[in-house]
Amino acid sequence: MPETSSARGTSRQQLAHVIMIAASAALGGFLFGYDTSVINGGVDAIQAHFDVGPALTGLTVSAALLGSAVGAALAGGLADRWGRIRVMQLAAVLFIVSSVGSALPFAIWDLALWRVIGGVAIGIASVIAPAYIAEVAPAQYRGRLASLQQLAIVLGIALSQLVNYGLAAAAGGSASNAIGPLQAWQWMLGVAAVPALVYLVVASLIPESPRYLVAVGQTERARSVLARIEPSDVDDKITEIREALGERTPKLSDLRGRFGVLPIVWVGMAIAALQQFVGINVIFYYSSSLWQSVGIDESSSLLLSLFTSIVNIVGTLIAIALVDKIGRKPLLVIGSSGMAVALAVTGWAFSFAQVVGEDAQLPYQWGVVALVSASSFVLFFAASWGVVMWVLLGEMFPARIRAAALALGTATNWIANWLVTVSFPSLRDWNLPVTYFGYALFALVSLVFVLRYLKETKGRSLEEMSG
Repeated sequence: MPETSSARGTSRQQLAHVIMIAASAALGGFLFGYDTSVINGGVDAIQAHFDVGPALTGLTVSAALLGSAVGAALAGGLADRWGRIRVMQLAAVLFIVSSVGSALPFAIWDLALWRVIGGVAIGIASVIAPAYIAEVAPAQYRGRLASLQQLAIVLGIALSQLVNYGLAAAAGGSASNAIGPLQAWQWMLGVAAVPALVYLVVASLIPESPRYLVAVGQTERARSVLARIEPSDVDDKITEIREALGERTPKLSDLRGRFGVLPIVWVGMAIAALQQFVGINVIFYYSSSLWQSVGIDESSSLLLSLFTSIVNIVGTLIAIALVDKIGRKPLLVIGSSGMAVALAVTGWAFSFAQVVGEDAQLPYQWGVVALVSASSFVLFFAASWGVVMWVLLGEMFPARIRAAALALGTATNWIANWLVTVSFPSLRDWNLPVTYFGYALFALVSLVFVLRYLKETKGRSLEEMSG
């Protein structure tokens, strides 16, 4: 009996250690969420400050996403060459530089440039965190631990909305008003330097991925790391990793297949693109200006954005609780079905907006319907696609191509994100209800794709994954 108790204590210690290092890596996800969403509170203020139209505003908001695609594309190669930890440190430094620069722009192009640099950091963090977490997590906990990335993202989004609301309130209710020498929106963008500094420190304290260490021949360091993560049969685990990696260093050319890239890579890219084509980040990048476009005042619209972020957190916690229990595929099916209905209802509600001159007003009853349906959309997304896509990209690829395939899949996600984000301001001004009906159509497409092409990965070790 004492042996069983001791074994359980050891197991708890090992799990606590894995949770600690996974949570530390997921801080990159927190910055990812904060940096991509924080501009939501300042969209209209930035447009007014620089006196630009909706198209240029959309390009500026989406500039970070182009940088994110570049960062994601580079991250896999850098991670295989430098290691996971050094790449996290690089991302943290870029986050700090971008935050300070974005808070002190000279012109709209200057702001866009700093946003691109921040985007590179976001792209790197979006690749390296799920890859690292998947590589240090035991198979039975991998889904939940990989979900920490998405939880960190939604917490970052929520905190950015809370900071935006607090700063706007301190400035007299508008992001255009000044707090000391800077306008409120400048403080919104600059505050991100604080968590970025914390990320730099924390990333310097966690161990390197044992799979990377094996890949570069540092077997003793890998053995030491594995002894604290999965202490049973460490030598067998190292042999398994070595066999899965193969004899040579992974290259992008390993992704090539009969139809351009391997079928498993196409599946990953499609999952990554569909996650964005449902329009989720319209809610987080433009929700404040979206609600204002149908007659909600600025202060209330910022509060609604914060409420949406809380719904996002709740949905993410639901996904974390279920991803290792019912599996990845069932969650995606439920999520796609719920999103399709919620998006269609949201589009229908917005069709009742009454436009008088340049002002729009959504009748109270339809405003309630729009709020409930938009919140339901966020809940279904967060409880499924928001978490599961990152889990899948971190685990679905064979070990010999994982870093490169994850980088390509994540770059696809960011390009799709950019396409949706840069097009929304013009689509909103053209026809908001039809825009939401389009997002609903993509939700239906995602349902069909998952049912037909996606294989379940629940409970399988990374070394068991095959192309």
